[in-house]
Amino acid sequence: MNEMLETVAQHIREAERLLFITGAGMSADSGLPTYRGIGGLYNGKLTAHDMPIEVALSGDMMKNRPEITWQYLREIEQACRGASYNKGHEMIRNIQQLKPDSWVLTQNIDSFHEAAGSPNLIEIHGKLHDLYCVRCPYTTSVEDFSVLELPPTCPKCGDLVRPKVVLFGEALPPDALNTLYQQLAKGFDVVFSIGTTSVFPYIAAPVVMARQQGRPTVEINPSHTEVSKLVDYKFEAGAADVLTQLWQLLEAK
Repeated sequence: MNEMLETVAQHIREAERLLFITGAGMSADSGLPTYRGIGGLYNGKLTAHDMPIEVALSGDMMKNRPEITWQYLREIEQACRGASYNKGHEMIRNIQQLKPDSWVLTQNIDSFHEAAGSPNLIEIHGKLHDLYCVRCPYTTSVEDFSVLELPPTCPKCGDLVRPKVVLFGEALPPDALNTLYQQLAKGFDVVFSIGTTSVFPYIAAPVVMARQQGRPTVEINPSHTEVSKLVDYKFEAGAADVLTQLWQLLEAK
């Protein structure tokens, strides 16, 4: 592993643009559940409403039975309450400061990359604590969902208020997608896939593109994923541990 760490560190030294793709495993060292980033509390189990979490946390359910979706959003927020970014987030921020044209593409809705100070950030699935009205321009930010009456209603027009997150079955935010496409078109010298199963095509695609272009690809994940057979370097370990060791090597030279 030490030899592979040094090789990857050398790729970072020689690169101008890096892409870090992060999923739920990125926040595992912060104590957050890892299944799809938000459903870890229900991994392999039906919810109290006798339905899969993907159904409870779907766009259709939010429209038709918002009280059900909101119940599980609040449970997830409660499980994450008090947690913060970890050493892995800090190491990515440090590498971005070293290589200012580098980007983070995250599926996580915990805003930890932003809190850690990462610039050039694409939060493709949104932010859990940012809320908006489905009818009027009202927006707000709520750090503790326990203060909300469920489902919350807009103080301006009385319609439903919901988080700015992509629920199952919903389209990705156009602005975030456009930014991603623009950056992919410029190309990246090294692509990292960290703590994600890469089951969504838009998460696996940057790794596939980099491989086709002959660019180094790196995966940090204890588990086997959709891109494990594609990457040049595979670290079967936690994100914070590997990223910390990489940063120490970069600092040493």
